[in-house]
Amino acid sequence: MTERYDLINIVNRLLMQDAGLFGQLQAGTSEDPAVKVESVHHFFKTVSGQPLVRPAWYYDVEQQGEGIVDVTTHLIDLIHWKCFPDIALDYRNDIRMTQAKHWPTVISKANFSKSTLLNDFPDFMMKYVKDSSIYVNANGSINYAVKGVNVGIKVYWNFEAPKGTDDTYSSVIKGTKATLLILQGAEQGYKSKLYIRKEDAVDQAEFMVSLKRAVSKLPYAVSPKEADNGMIELDLSQNLKEGHEAHFSHVAEKYFGYLASGKMPEWEISDMLAKYYITTTALEMARKEK
Repeated sequence: MTERYDLINIVNRLLMQDAGLFGQLQAGTSEDPAVKVESVHHFFKTVSGQPLVRPAWYYDVEQQGEGIVDVTTHLIDLIHWKCFPDIALDYRNDIRMTQAKHWPTVISKANFSKSTLLNDFPDFMMKYVKDSSIYVNANGSINYAVKGVNVGIKVYWNFEAPKGTDDTYSSVIKGTKATLLILQGAEQGYKSKLYIRKEDAVDQAEFMVSLKRAVSKLPYAVSPKEADNGMIELDLSQNLKEGHEAHFSHVAEKYFGYLASGKMPEWEISDMLAKYYITTTALEMARKEK
């Protein structure tokens, strides 16, 4: 789970454990979850200066899988890792599914050819063809509650990002004293940035004292600065940030450590079961909703 090693997520998680600053997780409702996560990806993109060529089967959800059980694996892992650190979640008792939907990304033959370098749809793709385009169930939303905390997840797969943009991720986690946000939109230049915003009932001066104290205890250089909409940006030292590829080595080290010792923490095992229970149940619910 590479995103556990992204500094912005590490700092987010640490600040959530500071009750004087963050308070306790709100419960939210199924209509207005306390935890909201959204991810936008693209089928056609440039990697290391070269267009990424997808195999045709990448667009076949019976072979590749749907977005609702793909990217959500990482999002659910991050949510539970941040909100319930080192807690073993029992999917039979701690998880309550409330709603799940999926819907297609429509890809024209021209765009399919651009992505795969094939002139036509292969035979196994014909079941998805309508009006000379393929309909790929790549998008999905999941709403569930974990230990009474309502969570909302949305995943989108567009064909290609507008020029100058990229894949994006956003996260909003509401505490009783403050809300922590990770935003990556146009205002952030499509770079992930961490923010905190106090709850209305919290005194501003008291909040700033708590924030200064919490930041001073962090093992990383974090500089608070005012931002829009009542938010304070928590600027992370660029020198401490690693690239996405570097996170894979951390995952490998953790995995081989478990392999060598022959055991894993109980929370890792039970949370893995909970994670895949959520994704597979959500897919079943989305298909029934259809």
